[in-house]
Amino acid sequence: MSDKAAIKVFIADDHAIVREGLKQILADTRDIVVSGEAENGSDALRLFRKSGCHVVLLDISMPDRSGIEVLKQIKKEKPELAVLMLSMHREDQYAIRSLKAGAAGYLTKQSAPKELVTAIRQVAGGLKYISPALAQELANHVGEDHEAALHETLSDREYQTLTMIASGKTVGAIAKELSLSVKTVSEYRARLLVKMKLKNSAELTHYAIKNGLID
Repeated sequence: MSDKAAIKVFIADDHAIVREGLKQILADTRDIVVSGEAENGSDALRLFRKSGCHVVLLDISMPDRSGIEVLKQIKKEKPELAVLMLSMHREDQYAIRSLKAGAAGYLTKQSAPKELVTAIRQVAGGLKYISPALAQELANHVGEDHEAALHETLSDREYQTLTMIASGKTVGAIAKELSLSVKTVSEYRARLLVKMKLKNSAELTHYAIKNGLID
């Protein structure tokens, strides 16, 4: 298949070894080519426009801005573009949030190469992609009559801060990892505690464990 007819994929991930691994997997396909790559959210937004891509593979945990923020901006500029989210997190933690924000699909980085290729082809054809495990999880909740969980009211950054605090990271460590100021992360922490009616990080961690938000 010629490059002109091939599915063009843009890869955005801050780990060079992950990008190389993805490129190697896709190099073995006849109908998919990599048309560009980026190592952070800002570069992704700047470069995906020039790549002429049909699908964006987007890491959910970018260093400068969250993958979901990047996803929302991409969908604002090119609503028809398929964005496939990649994550180290379990599907039940970020998948629903990603799909609601406009993602065409969600894969964990532990997924088999064959599943990645299948997902790319599926979303490039205008369909959504979710794994069988996530499909079952969604089916289990169909028809449930319940109020939204408190963590579902959080912004994407607040939710990210919640999971990182619950995983044992300090505000300083979170600020460094997300390239934010300690003051900004402290504000996220304060807001999410208010929204969730919790008093401190210990209560927050207990809530996260009880609701399966961390491994």
